[in-house]
Amino acid sequence: MVFITGPRQVGKTFFSKSIQGKFARPVYLNHDDISDIKIIRKRAWPLNAELVILDEIHKMKGWKAFLKGTFDTRPPAQSFLVTGSARLDTFRQTGDSLAGRYFLYRLNPLSVKELSATMPPYEALSALDRLGGFPEPFLSASDDEASRWRRQYYTDLVREDILDFSRISEIRVIRLLLEMLRKRVGSPLSYASLANDLQTAPNTVRKYMEILESLHIIFSIRPFHKNIARSLLKEPKVYFYDSGYVEGDEGVRLENTVAVSLLKHVQYLQDTKGMEISLHYIRTKDGKEVDFSLAEKGALTHFIEVKLSDDGISRNLSYFKDRYRGIAVQLVHNARNERQVNGVSIVRAGDWLAQLSA
Repeated sequence: MVFITGPRQVGKTFFSKSIQGKFARPVYLNHDDISDIKIIRKRAWPLNAELVILDEIHKMKGWKAFLKGTFDTRPPAQSFLVTGSARLDTFRQTGDSLAGRYFLYRLNPLSVKELSATMPPYEALSALDRLGGFPEPFLSASDDEASRWRRQYYTDLVREDILDFSRISEIRVIRLLLEMLRKRVGSPLSYASLANDLQTAPNTVRKYMEILESLHIIFSIRPFHKNIARSLLKEPKVYFYDSGYVEGDEGVRLENTVAVSLLKHVQYLQDTKGMEISLHYIRTKDGKEVDFSLAEKGALTHFIEVKLSDDGISRNLSYFKDRYRGIAVQLVHNARNERQVNGVSIVRAGDWLAQLSA
């Protein structure tokens, strides 16, 4: 089986339906549809169906045992595509094992790489900073339409999906935390400070952060450390899957879009090639910091600094490049020209992002 997960309205259903055309006898069933539910529970789709698409199947009680039995008793030529929101990715980690029966692919918002086929990379990056990468608000190309979509989107997430993980009494605090995080994108977070502002315990804040991550509203990037346990204890930086939801200046939104693009690149290499690659930021005890770093098999390979217009070489970038001998890149959105200084490449952000894997 193939599992496709990702944020709400990122395009999973559209993507899965577009795959149907490559099969002679596909079947699409959505657990949100009453008539489809009956077919799913009775396994009443045609035996000769080449592809069975099960959308939102995780909403069915005992869905993992159902999938396990369905897969193990399927006709030899029958394939399954299972799609769902972030809850599918979360719930699959508990209960009955589906090990060895599926591949997981994560679908993320639109990227400069995808958009560069239809518009120049600079324009694509500027549009993503403003509208975010979710298809509906992006394709509307209207700030008003995008804002209206975004308001409804987050209202629905808080009202419906968060209740799968939390109690009604906690919704208000989670909503306040979400509003606070919008203003703290790209900065190391202190759970103690957030807890003090919310008048709750740090462990409670951690729990709420995990809920927001599980729903693919935010994702965290932790500082690089060879000792994984130590890196988990360090202060994370938080970014939003939707750059349009970030509250901040152009530079902050640019950093968020670059973070989403790097996350998509890393997850694509993990999901399709099985690479041991990870995304971090890097910071020393004396405050030297670079926005992003990539590591393969626990070794740093890339150092990436993001600038809106400043073409001057980052001293911290040069420091880490010399210390770890990785590839150092300074992404500048409004760079007039590209050049290399002491082994550090100053490149146009849009052009560099257009060369990523996904």
